[in-house]
Amino acid sequence: MSQSAQKLQRLDGSPVRVLVVDDEQNLTELLAMALRYEGWDVRTAGTGTEAVRAAREFAPDAVVLDMMLPDFDGMEVLRRMRADDANVPVLFLTAKDAVEDRVAGLTAGGDDYVTKPFSLEEVVARVRALMRRTAVVADESASVLVVGDLTMNEDSHEVARAGEEISLTATEFELLRYLMRNPKRVLSKAQILDRVWNYDFGGQANVVELYISYLRKKIDAGRSPMIHTMRGVGYVLKPAD
Repeated sequence: MSQSAQKLQRLDGSPVRVLVVDDEQNLTELLAMALRYEGWDVRTAGTGTEAVRAAREFAPDAVVLDMMLPDFDGMEVLRRMRADDANVPVLFLTAKDAVEDRVAGLTAGGDDYVTKPFSLEEVVARVRALMRRTAVVADESASVLVVGDLTMNEDSHEVARAGEEISLTATEFELLRYLMRNPKRVLSKAQILDRVWNYDFGGQANVVELYISYLRKKIDAGRSPMIHTMRGVGYVLKPAD
């Protein structure tokens, strides 16, 4: 087990759980082996039906999900999984390399994607990054971020505005945390991509726009806006006027 993997465990001290879904058995076995090498508990599924059933029984902390399955596609699997667990992070696997196909999975609620062919190391790194955005591991130093009437407890992952609790996905939480740690500072799309997604999307900054829109619907809806667009520069979070 690598040193970085040792930090990733469930709050009760047990190994984190990853569900791998792909109808290519050889690929599934390779991915499962690589993830188990990190010390994680792994379960696999080869169809959408098996994946939904396994997710309910296994309660994974992250899901590696192929977009193309023999019974129904990955986005339908995601929809059914999220009906049971609204916040489980999902890494899509796709054989398609077109921008619209990549963004489709993210628009449907996926947190990240990799395009086939990929390296096992890349998948492990992406899954690790996703789980670090969730409450699988408590932060080393407990703290509460406060910007205006917006509060975030980094340990419990509770977010509230004016005392009203707000439910965020793992990626939305990480994006908001980055904004709240840099209040009144304009952050470029490139900076956000690097910090929140841990890699360069190759100019696909539209994923930032997408998740900013998600956050606005939850943070600013019906309230004085806190998230502002600086045209041609980036985004800034500041207390409402």
